Amino acid sequence: MSARFIGMIQPHEVSETFTKKGPAVDPAYVRAFAQAHEYAGFDRILVPASGSAPDTLLTVSYAAAATQKIQFLLAHRPGFVAPTLAARQLATLDHYTGGRVAVHIISGGSDEDQQRDGDFLSHDERYARTDEYLQLLRRVWTEDEPFDHHGHYYQAKAVWSEVKPLQQPHIPIYFGGASAPALEVAGRHADLYALWGESLAQASDLVQRVRAAAAQHQRELDFSISFRPILGATEGEAWDRAQHILETTRRIRSEQSYARGGPQQSEGARRLLADAAHGDRVDERLWTAIARETGGRSNTTSLVGTAEQVADALLKYYDLGIHTFLIRGFDPLPDVLSYGRELLPLVQDKLARRKRSSVAVHASQPAQHALAA
Repeated sequence: MSARFIGMIQPHEVSETFTKKGPAVDPAYVRAFAQAHEYAGFDRILVPASGSAPDTLLTVSYAAAATQKIQFLLAHRPGFVAPTLAARQLATLDHYTGGRVAVHIISGGSDEDQQRDGDFLSHDERYARTDEYLQLLRRVWTEDEPFDHHGHYYQAKAVWSEVKPLQQPHIPIYFGGASAPALEVAGRHADLYALWGESLAQASDLVQRVRAAAAQHQRELDFSISFRPILGATEGEAWDRAQHILETTRRIRSEQSYARGGPQQSEGARRLLADAAHGDRVDERLWTAIARETGGRSNTTSLVGTAEQVADALLKYYDLGIHTFLIRGFDPLPDVLSYGRELLPLVQDKLARRKRSSVAVHASQPAQHALAA
């Protein structure tokens, strides 16, 4: 099985290593960024969501119109749009994009960010609402007759949608969240569970816990993990670049109040910081310094080294059953092209060589048994 790669675009150029400039929505940048991912060979692009960011559905719509084949992953927060309306919006978008949309459900790991949009539910209540939201979303997508819904968070009568997703049986559901309530919801609803860039030990443990949660509902799901790869022609060059990224991040955080912020309020952030507590370098290639510097905000751990070394590091996660990699750089657009030129084909080639070697071994076994006989 080959690996799948997800990139990430935002409506304007932004990074821990850049000061903010320009408009919040830069159509030319979005178009170029999306096309760069398609050219580089990515399978899908994530458009992230926050309580202050431009609308994700409209951004995906625009980026999809500027591309031909690449798929999209639309971050979506339950609680701000009725699930019946969201189901129709996403199904409609699925048709306009030719079946290139998946939805990444983000229940919300920060009270502060949720409250910007008027959501004052507690952490556990948000996941309970997500559970009901996804039940209703899936019913709108799949049921052919009108139905009533009487739940704790939503009430609806004679629900029916004339637009169903182009993808069948429904649009793929990606899911994030590492708390106990999150894992319960993931086990019931997710098609793919997304991890932040954790150590091999932590990632393995979380994969097993999610699989156990899904098994309770007789389900299986796929996994992705997120990293910020830092590549160099030599290992030393890659680590020098990592140090420069850290110094730039520190300088910008000291100069810009918007870039500071304390530790992120989520279980995922706590897990990143737990890895960072073991040092800046974990598992040889995992670099945690930016996660520590930013309080575990977003996917801020990196794999550092040559393309060959980083590819080998990714394959260790592949062997845990994580076959999708969400990667983005600290220099977002140039790094996309670098990954497409150096990293993505190398990972796929290593996996193809593994497969050929395995086939050759299996093919030789009958002959060996015959000789033994």
